[in-house]
Amino acid sequence: MSAPEATLRHRTIAIPESRQQDVLADLLVRRGATVLRCPLVAIKDSPDAEAVEQWMTAMIAGKFDDFIILTGEGMRRLEGFAERFGCQQDWHRALSAVRKIVRGPKPVRELRKLKMHADLAGAAPTTDGIIESLRDTDLVGRHVAVQLYGSDPNEKLIHFLQNKGAVVSTVAPYIYASELEQEQVVALIHQLAEGAVDAILFTSQPQYKHLLNVAKKTGLEMFLKAGLEVTIVGAIGPVMSDYLKQEGVRVDFMPENNFFMKPLVTALGTLLATQ
Repeated sequence: MSAPEATLRHRTIAIPESRQQDVLADLLVRRGATVLRCPLVAIKDSPDAEAVEQWMTAMIAGKFDDFIILTGEGMRRLEGFAERFGCQQDWHRALSAVRKIVRGPKPVRELRKLKMHADLAGAAPTTDGIIESLRDTDLVGRHVAVQLYGSDPNEKLIHFLQNKGAVVSTVAPYIYASELEQEQVVALIHQLAEGAVDAILFTSQPQYKHLLNVAKKTGLEMFLKAGLEVTIVGAIGPVMSDYLKQEGVRVDFMPENNFFMKPLVTALGTLLATQ
């Protein structure tokens, strides 16, 4: 094992469940870390397939002028629904015809897989970033489709669009499920409080929300607070970092520029090397 790859040797790193958990785990293990996985969140298809199908039927019928894509996960889920509905070609044709507005780089990557590109990107990979990019755009009378982040109604964005005169239609192709193994979450909280974990890496808000909910339900909220105070806390990017800080959680590091798994692990190694 080379020196750069061994920067995390003998360190125990907790990583919440995510779609890219295996990628993150592999990056950590290659650098010598012991990885502690915990099922803090799972992503599932929307249980309301009928609502998704109705929305997709409207898209295929050419009812929308613009399509705001908030997440790469949403695009992947919509692709899966289109395949199961037997309308993939029609979906792709409709997708190519609308103006595609993306929140960040992940939807861009999903569009590239379909040999398509984004027409407009948010000024920052946030709801506020999209609002900023559309602030001077005439949306009066335009029919705007919005792919939501999980089941969050994103009232801020919807109200902005409606105030601009747009007709808005939303679709929620996936949900975050929290009915997961509570025992493993409780065990993680105890390990954090005992100082047995060197660092915990957060990549999405539902991960921390579920961790906190389990702590409250099991009377371990003070244990969680104490554990996070003695554990290095990493965030995938500024949105995650700001959220944790608002929740009263100290954030020790995040990648400087590229907010992805590899820069997150590199930033952790850099921090630990200075200690």
